[in-house]
Amino acid sequence: MVVKIVKKITAYEVVNSASPSLVVENVDAPLLERDEILEGSTYKIKTPASEHAMYITINDVIINQGEENEHRRPFEIFINSKNMEHFMWIVALTRVISAIFRKGGDVTFLVEELKAVFDPRGGYFKKGGKYMPSLVADIGEVIQQHLISIGMLEGVLDTPELEAKKQKIKERLGDAAMKNAMQCPKCAAMTLVRMDGCDTCLECGYSKCG
Repeated sequence: MVVKIVKKITAYEVVNSASPSLVVENVDAPLLERDEILEGSTYKIKTPASEHAMYITINDVIINQGEENEHRRPFEIFINSKNMEHFMWIVALTRVISAIFRKGGDVTFLVEELKAVFDPRGGYFKKGGKYMPSLVADIGEVIQQHLISIGMLEGVLDTPELEAKKQKIKERLGDAAMKNAMQCPKCAAMTLVRMDGCDTCLECGYSKCG
């Protein structure tokens, strides 16, 4: 625990944490400050469960602007949709996530936590065959992509070029191979196929051969 000495040191003694003579003050990590204008990105989620799309905006703050160690950090998140079915929990989720962003420190754990949420009614397949276990997991996927784009996570962005490359591989393998595709143990997409003698996921690149 980080502590701050609040009195002038005139003497010292060895004490344990239960001692009443130990007077310390907790020092919390400084909260990120909001600039007047923030830069951000807006992502679109479209699920087969709703006719209305969901739009997720993540705004960033720039730390150490103009210096060698300048970098971006997420500061707040907004989720909007015409579908009012999920309004209450979406408002709660955005407030909690934004509070975690503003707290600073490592926020990457959010991705794993959100992507591990499963809908008891069943998930859905996104365009391209990627399986999403829940809408919350899809939001986690968006945050993951954003953190990759600003350099806070390592990974590959879902670019149009990458999608085109995946499509070419699927066409080369043929409909029969894709029809028999299995679920990837890493990303859960139904895109695990036998390629070059090894089970390989066309979505995330996972390979049983390492």
